[in-house]
Amino acid sequence: MTSGPGALVLRWLEDVDGRSAIPLYEQIASRLKAAIGGGVLSAGDPLPSVRVLAGELRINPATVVQAYRLLEAEGFAEMRQGAGSFVRQPAGEQRQRARDGQARKLVRGLLAEAARAGLTRKDLNRAWNDIMEDRST
Repeated sequence: MTSGPGALVLRWLEDVDGRSAIPLYEQIASRLKAAIGGGVLSAGDPLPSVRVLAGELRINPATVVQAYRLLEAEGFAEMRQGAGSFVRQPAGEQRQRARDGQARKLVRGLLAEAARAGLTRKDLNRAWNDIMEDRST
């Protein structure tokens, strides 16, 4: 899988971690929701087949099915018998919730990294303000 939406999906799933406390299916669904919510994947785009994605990620196909079912239950994907799985465009509010969730996840990761590095909230605020000031000039 080297081009098209399938390759794009794989790039979004590069950091799926089998050693994480977060189940693989949730990691997959979360990253795909972020890609859909962020407009990277559009309504009607095909998702990789269960077999292809499982092979690329070297995971059990049932894990991919579970992720796709979660996406379908939340309105981000549609599974069509015999045709595959496709992106559904979530409602505006749902799309914003996905973006907000992704932002919170990124901030939590940053805060965890900062804590491991011994940085304080004040250190982070100063760095944030410096970066934002640099971007505005």
